[in-house]
Amino acid sequence: MGKSLTGKELGQGISQRKDGRYQARFTNRFGKRQTIYGKTINEIRQKLRAEQYEDEKQINVITSDMTLDEWFEIWMETCKNNCCDTTRQTYRVAYNRIKASLGWRKLSGLNLIVMQQAINELKSDASRKDTKKLLVDMLNKAVDFDLLHKNVAKQINTVVSKDSKPEEPRVLTIEETDLFLEAASHYRYFNVFSLALETGMRIGEIIGLKWSDIDFMNRTIYVNRTLVYTKSDDKDSPNFGKWGFEFHEPKTDKGRRKIPMTLKAYQILKRQLLWKRGVEAKGYKAPEGYEDLVFTTTKNTPISPRDTTVVMKFITERIRKKRPDFEPVTPHTLRHTFATRCIERGMNPKTLQIILGHSTIQLTMNLYCHVTDDMLISEMSKFESGANENPEGVIPINGVKVV
Repeated sequence: MGKSLTGKELGQGISQRKDGRYQARFTNRFGKRQTIYGKTINEIRQKLRAEQYEDEKQINVITSDMTLDEWFEIWMETCKNNCCDTTRQTYRVAYNRIKASLGWRKLSGLNLIVMQQAINELKSDASRKDTKKLLVDMLNKAVDFDLLHKNVAKQINTVVSKDSKPEEPRVLTIEETDLFLEAASHYRYFNVFSLALETGMRIGEIIGLKWSDIDFMNRTIYVNRTLVYTKSDDKDSPNFGKWGFEFHEPKTDKGRRKIPMTLKAYQILKRQLLWKRGVEAKGYKAPEGYEDLVFTTTKNTPISPRDTTVVMKFITERIRKKRPDFEPVTPHTLRHTFATRCIERGMNPKTLQIILGHSTIQLTMNLYCHVTDDMLISEMSKFESGANENPEGVIPINGVKVV
C-alpha cells in the first residue's frame, strides 16, 4: 500500500512524490512496469482504473518506451495471430535480418537513416525488399495505434547498387525439359516433378493432394490444400516448438481451384496409383491423417518439400555429366516453366491465372511468363510470314497504296 507525504494510505500501487504529484504503478499484460502520474489523488485513481481496464480488456497495445523487438512480438501476437506457422516463420526470418541492428531501438528513436543503414547491410536486394515489406507492415500498425506519427520505413531504398537487377527466374527450354525428365526418371518423385510440369501446381500442393481430390472420370484435379513441414509457432498447441507435417488452407480464394487433366497428367496419376498400391501391399501403413495422400515416400509417409529440392540437385548433377552448362533447377522452376509453355502455346492469360491460382492477372504475367529463345524465334517467324503476304512491298496508307 502506498502512502501520501503525511502518511495516509492511498491504495495499492499509488504513492505521492516529494513534489506533491501522485503516481501509480502496475505491471501490464506485456510484463512491463507501467507508471502513471496525476496532480490529485482522484485524478491518479481515475487514470489507474482506466489503464487497468484497457489492460484487462487487451485494448492497450504498447507503452511509449517499447523497443522494436518488443513491438515485433506484440505485432505478431495481435496482428498476425491468424497466420499459418510457415507465414509466421517467414516474418521471423525477415525480422531476424535486422534484429541486431534495430531491435534494441525504441520505436520513437527509429528514423530513416538508421533503418536505411540496417537495410544496406543485408546481402541482396531480394532480402532488402522482403525486410522492408515487413517493416512497413509493422510500422503501419504502429501508426494506426497512434504510436508513431509517420511510417518512415516507406522511404527505405532496397536497391543499393545501380547495376543491381532482379535475377530472372529460371525457366527450362523445351530441350532442357526433355533432359530433366529423362534424368528424373531414374529418381524417386519422378511422378511429382512430371505432374508439376503438366499442371503448374506448387510442390506443396502436389504432395498435399489426396485421392479424393482426383476425379479420373471427369479428368479433373481439385487443389484444396498445401502440405508443409514446419515448426509449430502456436503457443497454445501441445506441439509448440516441434517440427511436423501440417495441411494448410490456400492463402486466397483463388488458390482453391480445379485443373483439367491433360492426357499426360492422367497417365502420371494412374501410374502413381499403381505405385501407391504396391507400397501398401508391402505392409507400410500411413500415419494417421495422411492415409489418403497421392504422393508419399517408399514407406508410405508424407513427403517433405525439402526432400524434393535435394532430389532435384541429384538430377541436376546427373545432367551436368553430359551438359556441364545446365543451370540448377528448383521445384518452383517447374511452375515457371509450365506457365511459360502455356503462353508460348497461345493460352489465354486469364485462363492461366485461374489454373495457377493467382489473385490477379498482373501477378501471373509479371512473375510467371518469360520470353525464351524458343518464343523469340516463333514470334519473329510470325512477323516474317506476315511480311511475305505482301511480297510487292506495298504499304497501304489511308486506303492508298504507297510503294
